[in-house]
Amino acid sequence: KKHMTINEIQDELIEEFSLFGDWMEKYENIIQMGKELPLINAQYKTDDNIIKGCQSRVWLHADYKEGRIFFTADSDAVITKGLVSMVIRVLSGHAPAEIMNAELYFVDKVGLREHLSMTRSNGLLSMIKQMKMYAMAMHSKQNANGTV
Repeated sequence: KKHMTINEIQDELIEEFSLFGDWMEKYENIIQMGKELPLINAQYKTDDNIIKGCQSRVWLHADYKEGRIFFTADSDAVITKGLVSMVIRVLSGHAPAEIMNAELYFVDKVGLREHLSMTRSNGLLSMIKQMKMYAMAMHSKQNANGTV
């Protein structure tokens, strides 16, 4: 399967969500996605890896392999777990520069911003910010050494 771009994955996600009639179904789908989340290794479930700005606890870990960043996560709230799994599906497995420069329009297009509570919505933005910060760190490391 050819490597999809961040935007291709976002479009795929938007299309999937357009199949659901109402928000209850969309919520179900988000929770379902949370069950398919690439789970963080127990050793990384540390306070250092907790995302600041989330109402529920979310742990996020980044692995760097062959020029791409792979994210794993977990959360103690089902809906938050679903949200982080959506962002991971979009951003994981891409080069640092791609992640840094990604314009995440799926959040609005799927309707998350209008249907999530303020705190959930802010939590989602915190997750995205944290992933982009990892990408920036890896990117500057890459440029400093020529490799990581």
